[in-house]
Amino acid sequence: MLYNLLYPLADFFQPFNLFRYLTFRTGGAIMTALLISFLIGPAVIRWLKSKQRAGQPIRSDGPETHLRKKGTPTMGGLMIIFSVTISTLLWVDIHNPYMWIVLWVFLGYGAIGFADDYAKLTRSSHKGVPGRLRLFLECSIALVAVALTMHTEAEPLRSGLALPFFKTLLIDLGWFFIPFGVVVIVGAANAVNLTDGLDGLAIGSIMIAAACFGLIAYLVGNAVFANYLQIHNVQGAGELAVFCGALVGAGLGFLWFNAPPAAVFMGDTGSLAMGGALGAISVITKHEIVLAIIGGLFVMETLSVIIQVVSFKTRGKRVFKMAPIHHHFEKLGWAETTVVIRFWIIAIVLALIGLSTLKLR
Repeated sequence: MLYNLLYPLADFFQPFNLFRYLTFRTGGAIMTALLISFLIGPAVIRWLKSKQRAGQPIRSDGPETHLRKKGTPTMGGLMIIFSVTISTLLWVDIHNPYMWIVLWVFLGYGAIGFADDYAKLTRSSHKGVPGRLRLFLECSIALVAVALTMHTEAEPLRSGLALPFFKTLLIDLGWFFIPFGVVVIVGAANAVNLTDGLDGLAIGSIMIAAACFGLIAYLVGNAVFANYLQIHNVQGAGELAVFCGALVGAGLGFLWFNAPPAAVFMGDTGSLAMGGALGAISVITKHEIVLAIIGGLFVMETLSVIIQVVSFKTRGKRVFKMAPIHHHFEKLGWAETTVVIRFWIIAIVLALIGLSTLKLR
């Protein structure tokens, strides 16, 4: 919004020319989201505590150390959603269609997560919105986002799947790109949701992935850099760097309150919103496969659950002491902070591998 209001006045006041640069506006989005998080955080936490008597339900079969977390409020993702939305609208070009597509997914999935968290709190159990209804809503939102993306992008990118490590290869999926894109967005949202189980784990990993995709969006949206790196140029996708910056800033602010011992949990409200948004950004920038690399930690968490369920149903045995896998290491005796920091290290390594695909072609 500031870009649309102030940049046209650059001829009259030279400093307004700064709003022309994506790097400046991305930095502004980071700091704005961080500041908003710091300002509203204490009030949001007090409000959540006043509304939630028992806090987020704690699994009785989980690690014993988690029992002390009883009474910690959830739905802290509201803080993230508010900070990211306000910051993005403030610093982005509001005429950019991709920004509205990502915000549609971000806010839509945040609403689903909010309903799920609310249902769990009112029932004092882990059963929230019925699984089939939740999946239907997630797929519906993703379907609209993918359809709008295909309508906005030009050929041959519209239905093309780009592969990392290959210069110009683009596989035309045709109409099959729609279900593919839906799976990417829904899968990313739920993978992040499964990772959200330890103080700081999910938000730290999200910030790493968001920073990477902020860089990817900037490079993909810049014709000069895209040509130099021999990646597909998506005109207008660069504005998504502003959203990613806001996600990083809001994440830093939330981590201040979510650091062990957490004063608040993000809940499905935050995890579904952020995961879905990252999935949407990967679809728009044509880096869906790279998301699986950069977000490899989320993939690992999801696979651990799938393996555990399949093994128990087919063999009657568990592969892990507890799934998702971060709980497995807790059961082995690792301290929670040890698991979180080591998983952050894994996320950083995978992020570097994912970013290397931009040049190794």
